[in-house]
Amino acid sequence: MNLHGVLAIYRFEMARMKRTLLQSVVAPVLTTSLYFIVFGAAIGSRIQQVDGVSYGAFIVPGLIMLNLLTQSISNASFGIYFPKFVGTIYEMLSAPVSMLEVVLGYVGAAATKSLILGLIILATASFFVDLQIAHPLVMLAFLVLTTLSFSMMGFAIGIWADNFEKLSLVPMLLVTPLIFLGGSFYSIDMLPPVWQTISLFNPVLYLVSGFRWSFYEIADVNVGVSLISICGFLLLCYSIIWFIFKTGYKLRS
Repeated sequence: MNLHGVLAIYRFEMARMKRTLLQSVVAPVLTTSLYFIVFGAAIGSRIQQVDGVSYGAFIVPGLIMLNLLTQSISNASFGIYFPKFVGTIYEMLSAPVSMLEVVLGYVGAAATKSLILGLIILATASFFVDLQIAHPLVMLAFLVLTTLSFSMMGFAIGIWADNFEKLSLVPMLLVTPLIFLGGSFYSIDMLPPVWQTISLFNPVLYLVSGFRWSFYEIADVNVGVSLISICGFLLLCYSIIWFIFKTGYKLRS
């Protein structure tokens, strides 16, 4: 294992976060605060509790997941796309670092940045609502697995994208709608039976549900199923990246 190579990529990507604090940290925290203010005032006044939890506290896990997914994809995709854009990726590919080491550097940095942001948002949420975390270790497990898997997804998107438009195509048209329809701001028990069944085909539902269970021990699906789902998605994303490096897809030309 070339730890020097991994750390070089990791430190370079983490340094970019320091240069873009307004975009990387301040903007998502302000956006989350607005969600609390708007949803707390507009919906919280009409829905006092969901499954015995105040509505403001109920949406906290969903808001954290919303930011984790979008930021993980954004950080990882831009991190690998920019070297492609300027042509420096060929220097990295010719360096004595393996595919695993490249992924560890880029994905590790993207996941770290998203994890830090998630913890900051969690601390911010505590100023608006009374939070309780019933299972902190399970919560951390979901945080780590989610940031790693969606950072890998973003890494694959960054390699696939040919321009900046494609870079935001999947997050905007696929991931964001799935987040909003995945029980981030409601329980699927509130939906008609037909839509409850349809919601079960939304992979984000399992993330939000399992993450919410770690807070309040309430979930739309079994927490064990949620953990298996995110682990399976993690393996799928790694398999896609392995295939990309094995075949040289979008890397050799």
